Formats: sequence, structure tokens, C-alpha cells
Amino acid sequence: MSPPPETPPPVKTTALRPLPMLIFSSRWLQLPLYIGLIVAQGVYVVLFLKELWHLIAHSFDFTEQQIMLAVLGLIDVVMISNLLVMVIVGGYETFVSRLNLEGHPDEPEWLSHVNASVLKIKLAMAIIGISSIHLLRTFIEAGNLGSAARPTNYTESGVMWQTIIHLVFIMSAIGIALADRISSGPNGTHGQAEH
Repeated sequence: MSPPPETPPPVKTTALRPLPMLIFSSRWLQLPLYIGLIVAQGVYVVLFLKELWHLIAHSFDFTEQQIMLAVLGLIDVVMISNLLVMVIVGGYETFVSRLNLEGHPDEPEWLSHVNASVLKIKLAMAIIGISSIHLLRTFIEAGNLGSAARPTNYTESGVMWQTIIHLVFIMSAIGIALADRISSGPNGTHGQAEH
């Protein structure tokens, strides 16, 4: 018979003075923000189902280009929803309170090493992905620029500005990643000496 598992020693907490306690407790003011993002994600689920139904209902009427644009719209909604999950779960875990998901079979792989820096990089990459989908949709529709048969809502300058904005997103993400790499030191040691 094996000995019973050892219970970890209780965490020693010290009572905070009133002002530090107030400041530390103010993190809970973010809770309504995260709940609001959960509601927004519910709205995106409704939007996804509406767009999916629209695609199914018109699957025999749409051209290949229209189907591709509809599918890109669905991917866009999913990517924004993924971004919301990262902000909700990662932000709550980082800035409000621990979720204590260790050992849970559905614990996100990235959550075990999330911090404000990792969250910024993940968010930047998600924004680039979303911008890429929008830019791809623009490029597909931009093929109709100047066509009287299939008018488009895009202009040449609009396409140019979307491309420039996308490049700015990419450069910003590279800047964030470089700043994180520089601040973490060699081999991600955060300034610790190598062993």
C-alpha cells in the first residue's frame, strides 16, 4: 500500500494594509470588461451562424468567388473569436486572478506560460492574421476595379491604404517581438546569467 500523497504546505499570506489592499483589489474592476467580451463572443457566434446559413442557402446561386468570399468571412469571424478567447482567458489569468486549470484536460497549451509579454505577441500575431484575411478579401474583390459589369466598393487608394496598414501591423509585431527578445536577454533568461 502506497503512502497517501503529501498535501502541499499552506501558502502563507500576510495581511495587507488598507491602501495596498484597495489598490490590489482594484484589479477586480476588470471583471465586467471580461464578461462584456464573453457577451461579444456570443454575438460573434450568432454572426457566424447567420453567415453560415447565408452560405448554405445560396450555395447553388453563388459563383466560386462569392463562395470564397463567404468562407473568408467565416474564417475572419473564427479568428476574431480566437482573439477574444486569448484576451479573455489570458488577460483574466494575467491581470485579475488565476484560473487554476493545471491538470484540466482542456487547459490551453499556451496558458501555462502566458504573461503580459507573451500575450502582446500572441495578440499581435492574431491581428496580423485577421488583417491578412481582410486583405485577401480586398484583393479578390479588387479584381473587379474599373469593371462596369461587376462594380466593387473598393478604390485603388483604398486597397493601397489597406496594404500599408497591414504592413504597419507586421512591423509593429516584429517590433514587439524584438523588444521582448531584447528585454528577456540571451536564451530568454530575462537577464539571468547562463549556466
